[in-house]
Amino acid sequence: MRSADVVVVGGGNAGFCAAHAAAERGRRVVLLDKAPRAHAGGNSYYTIGSLRFVHDGLDDLLEILEPDERHARSEVPPYSAADFLADLKRVTEGRGDAELAEAVVEGSRDTVRWLHGLGLRFQLMYERQAHERPDGAFLFWGESHVSTVDGGPGLMSDHLRVASRLGVDVHHGCAVTGLLTDGGSVVGVRVGDQELRAESVVIASGGFEANPQWRQRYLGDGWQHAKVRGTPYNTGDLIGAALELGADRGGDWSTCHSVPWDASFPENESNRALTNRLSRYGYPLGILVNRRGERFLDEGADFRNYTYAKYGKVILEQPGSVAFQIFDATTRSMLTAYEYEMPGILPVVADSVDELAAAAGIDVDGLVRTVRTFNASIDTARPLDSTIKDGRSASAEPVKSNWASAIESPPYYAYPVTCGISFTFGGLRGDVDGRVLDPSAAPVPGLFACGEALGGLFSGNYPTGAGLTAGMVIGRHAGLLA
Repeated sequence: MRSADVVVVGGGNAGFCAAHAAAERGRRVVLLDKAPRAHAGGNSYYTIGSLRFVHDGLDDLLEILEPDERHARSEVPPYSAADFLADLKRVTEGRGDAELAEAVVEGSRDTVRWLHGLGLRFQLMYERQAHERPDGAFLFWGESHVSTVDGGPGLMSDHLRVASRLGVDVHHGCAVTGLLTDGGSVVGVRVGDQELRAESVVIASGGFEANPQWRQRYLGDGWQHAKVRGTPYNTGDLIGAALELGADRGGDWSTCHSVPWDASFPENESNRALTNRLSRYGYPLGILVNRRGERFLDEGADFRNYTYAKYGKVILEQPGSVAFQIFDATTRSMLTAYEYEMPGILPVVADSVDELAAAAGIDVDGLVRTVRTFNASIDTARPLDSTIKDGRSASAEPVKSNWASAIESPPYYAYPVTCGISFTFGGLRGDVDGRVLDPSAAPVPGLFACGEALGGLFSGNYPTGAGLTAGMVIGRHAGLLA
């Protein structure tokens, strides 16, 4: 095909949402994915499929959820638009684009239902976002209650099925090498030595997290050593191409989504078999130390949904860019099997704290001193309750604000973690409909962006599930206009 109405560049969640919306309008849509078919799905494939969107509780969700006998025993608190906006503002410390945030929040509920109507499947996140009570009831927490069935792989399988039914022409292994312009308007793309003309081009090819040179340039020295969690194909090529023709940069180019990530597994980058199972998000239940045996952050500052995406950066700053999550037998039993019983996982296990330190390569005196001080500083008057911010604090330096539990019951466990980079927060500047803007805030005719290629929504930190939702909402908006 030498021409189309709409060309979407990028084969992840946001790109397919743009393609679906355009195809439903009768547009001839071509979707070009840089990755070969065996590595398709962009970063979306590597996610758990978690979504954050406005809803009124379980009864409001049932019409989009796959059947599950546990629904009758589940309590899912509502999540209002005001709460969603407040969470975005809080975790980004007010640095996100307010108009973009409002558009994502206000469009989240309807967009999820639109996708369900197209054929995407959703379920409650029992294994990761619910606590089972002794009476068998499930209490959901953390506001990101729903995921796609079969996580990221299931999400992308559903998207491909919908695209085929809608007539979207999908091509894998097609790297776009440039944008075609005519009189200041984008009129297509270049693929190798061929041209594909179009009325509109939607850039949905991700950020620049898989480009070590750009990471070092924009995020800072040391970031070239971060582990790439997702696709190795998000190298910022189309962001660069858009900037060259006059588009403006948007959002925070100095920060990113980065998490505690397994440091011992040999294949801990872009692993399509294990995907998100290399995450290590149980740190609120234990302590996190560096090679000197020193704690360096508040493991219990908030639910991990609101801290995990900024703690990868802090780990990267530690000696050797590595840290160790420390648990005893009691807290180890509370960790999720999805992450901490991953095939091939290599924790260090010992019957005493000093033996654990020696085996893990941690300073022995440092870890023994840290554990002793931490244990002695716990406010034991408050009971441990992982379903709420329980205020059970440890006054050691740094303070642990919640869920402080003594490291005192052998055996002891140490899980080596490093920094896993998920995606960059900076990208192209755009409006709430995904139109790419120039430095004067005027739209670049014919050019749209969505997903991680669009900067502005996040800065410094990120609430779980907001990324896929943002890609869905703005991707849909772009497809409705393209």
